[in-house]
Amino acid sequence: MSSAPYARRRARLAAQMGRGVAIVPTAPERTRNRDTHYPYRADSYFHYLTGFPEPEAVAVIVGDEQPQSLLFCRDKDMEREIWDGFRYGPEGAKAVFGFDAAHSIRELDTLLPQLLADRPAVYCHLGGDEAWDARVLGWINAVRGQVRTGVSAPTEIRDVHALLDEMRLIKDATEIDLMRRAGAISSGAHRRAMRLAAPGRYEYEIEAELLHEFRRRGAQSPAYTSIVAGGANACVLHYVQNDAQLRDGDLLLIDAGCELDSYASDITRTFPVSGTFTAAQQAVYELVLAAQAAAIAAVKPGNTWNMPHDAAVRVLARGMVDLKLLAGSVDGIIESQAYRKFYMHRTGHWLGLDVHDAGSYKQNGDWRPLEPGMMLTVEPGCYIRRAADVPEAYADIGVRIEDDVLVTENGCEVITSAPRTVDEVVRAMRGS
Repeated sequence: MSSAPYARRRARLAAQMGRGVAIVPTAPERTRNRDTHYPYRADSYFHYLTGFPEPEAVAVIVGDEQPQSLLFCRDKDMEREIWDGFRYGPEGAKAVFGFDAAHSIRELDTLLPQLLADRPAVYCHLGGDEAWDARVLGWINAVRGQVRTGVSAPTEIRDVHALLDEMRLIKDATEIDLMRRAGAISSGAHRRAMRLAAPGRYEYEIEAELLHEFRRRGAQSPAYTSIVAGGANACVLHYVQNDAQLRDGDLLLIDAGCELDSYASDITRTFPVSGTFTAAQQAVYELVLAAQAAAIAAVKPGNTWNMPHDAAVRVLARGMVDLKLLAGSVDGIIESQAYRKFYMHRTGHWLGLDVHDAGSYKQNGDWRPLEPGMMLTVEPGCYIRRAADVPEAYADIGVRIEDDVLVTENGCEVITSAPRTVDEVVRAMRGS
């Protein structure tokens, strides 16, 4: 990808800081066991500003009339490259990623106090790692130690995430393109799962088909641990064991999405293992589908964040009465939150570099208005755990339908395309 989008983001951040200095480190490598590591993924905030893929790196953005962006990274090291692979080194990183300057990570403790001298504020994130917090305070104290030479130290520490969260909430054209591509890959993976699921197979076999499709089409990893939940397992919201055998007559709920170049997709589909819905399963499925349609219709500029959720809840509450799962008026069920027995989560979340992405849901205590460029999921569900007061035909039916939705100038765009209607699902399972 071009370095231009990252340079624009750094410039936007610098413009908001006055003469402040932002310090944004990437994530450390994490040991999985003994001397092996988890696959490396950069910190989302660092990636948003740099696109730089290596560990042991820190971005520094200096605000001013002529702002500067600097990168501290690992040196070129041919010996380590033999073992671990290519390294850009400061010179290569500066050229490829569009920084004004780049230095060895070994120079960070020496150069940071110089960069903080005579600056009013440091923008960083404290509270996530004690060692990092101590290091930042050490740089500030090093500047304070020079006050008798006429140098002033920063007097404020501000949370850089507060600025970056607002920036990340409105996706730019580069991000939207990546997320459309991720959505297309994940939609294809769900089609593959529908085609290959059958009684007698195991949940983990279907999970493997999803992962195969993600990687085959260029995604680097799943965006989160896939949920592949057959039968009653679908009523466990965060079920990830994925080790049960699929049974004829059960529904299979799959919540899975790939991560492409660090951007997440997030799709849920529910379908009958045998290829045919029972009457009760179809009734619940079409209720959830209607709730999702109502929620998607409420995704448009000017509506607030909570309106899609409220629209979905009203449809679900009406349906729960019609299916004799609940008794009473729809308004009463909503006011008492009795519907939460069968629908206990929200209808969506922000989506982007993180599957539950950055950005606040309220401003000054009120649900925030939706704006073009926001990306969210819309994912109503209905989970009917077996109980004495639940009609047997509906016992252990769990349905969720989730898509990724972009707020546009005039409404919204659903960027995921896995089969959704009953007819589409049944045809996909038949391979047509």
